[in-house]
Amino acid sequence: MKTFVMLILFNTILVTGQTKQDTTIVDYFTDNGFSNAVATIQHPVGEYYKGVTYVTYQGPLEDPYVAAYSHTSNTWLGPFKAGVSVLGKTSGAKIDNHGKPAMVIDNAGYIHLVFGGHGGLPSHGINPLGDIHNGKQIHVVSKRPQDISSWEVLDNIPPFGTYNQFVKMDNGDIYLFYRHGAHRSNWVHQISTDNGRSFAPPVSVLMTQLRTDKPGINDSWYAWFTKGDGKEIIAAYNYHLCREDSATHNGERHNGYYMVMDTDDHVWRNVKGEKLTVPVTKEHADNMTLVVNTGDLWTVLGTASLDQSGNPHVTFNIGEHMGLRHGGPKQVNHYRWTGQNWIGGVSTALPIAVGDMLISSPTEVSLLLAHKDAGSGEVAWWHSMDGGLSFTKGEVLISRDNTSFMITSMIRNAHPDARVIAAGNDKSNAGNYRKLYLLGDNGPVKRLKTEADNLVD
Repeated sequence: MKTFVMLILFNTILVTGQTKQDTTIVDYFTDNGFSNAVATIQHPVGEYYKGVTYVTYQGPLEDPYVAAYSHTSNTWLGPFKAGVSVLGKTSGAKIDNHGKPAMVIDNAGYIHLVFGGHGGLPSHGINPLGDIHNGKQIHVVSKRPQDISSWEVLDNIPPFGTYNQFVKMDNGDIYLFYRHGAHRSNWVHQISTDNGRSFAPPVSVLMTQLRTDKPGINDSWYAWFTKGDGKEIIAAYNYHLCREDSATHNGERHNGYYMVMDTDDHVWRNVKGEKLTVPVTKEHADNMTLVVNTGDLWTVLGTASLDQSGNPHVTFNIGEHMGLRHGGPKQVNHYRWTGQNWIGGVSTALPIAVGDMLISSPTEVSLLLAHKDAGSGEVAWWHSMDGGLSFTKGEVLISRDNTSFMITSMIRNAHPDARVIAAGNDKSNAGNYRKLYLLGDNGPVKRLKTEADNLVD
């Protein structure tokens, strides 16, 4: 913590030493979030640790950046560049956006990021668990505990990953989940029992395979992992019908699934406690872990959580195909396991949105969603008092005209004043850059404009 305080003091001296200090306060903490700077699937993007909220995001040239907010002194530090991504370095190339960073803090206080992957490159060799596409999955760690100013690479994970996700258990074990390559790749986990200094080899969880009934079609997945009760890890996922023909390949995804792993024996089970065969295939998932069969409707992965009775809640965004590459607008659908069956779905009448959830009791469910309302972009709570059968709109944390927001999943151990990061896309942005907001129950955490404006010559 001493390093953080010293750097805060140093920054304060620099500001107050100016001949004319600008004391303008803004509600964003930086303006250098780049393109799709944050998402829910790469997570967590931050952690509240010993009075400080640490956050990470995709910055200029698709590199990872880190900032920190002290809740005790109401001061900001950073952002600092924490590493160099292989992505974003080719002039004129399409922005990849798959290498956004995920963060975890180990039991010794060191901050870890994994970033930069979209399947790996031919130069990285043969991917034993899938195919390759772009980028390189990279692991960095802070050189000192709780210090975001300097970083080093730990060469201890494969280069082939994407959609990196950390899950830290109560005993300090760190699980890294990711898709081991591009679309036609297994989803895997690796475990570290030494504060991220080494990881066991990848273990496949979800299986990709070529369909025998439909030539040129591969089974693929999008998945979201998080800590459950005690020693359990829970997972929500959906199915991607992956076409080998690049001319017809699109974002077609269907259905919603749920399962849970006991980290004592690393056995996966379905919601009924029945043991699963892993890696899970499409047929096995349909028979054992299905939450909702969406039929011809397309879906996008949401998030998952447990209520105080240990029953899971999951969200999936579901909508019509509409002839678009990624389908069409998709409405948030919430489902809850009662102990006997899944209930919920379209009757909840939630908006077209993205976000995460906070569960106060088995019947009190709150979704924090980014969506459009009458032309304005906003991040707002939606509350249910009947276990998700109906929702009503609640508190609005931020609203902007002519703006769209993307938000993250919940920050790990989140302080009520700092639950998620939101990226705002509006006409005041410079090119592909986005203003980033740290949002909590009292709205955005504010900052001096001179500190938040990082796009300067």
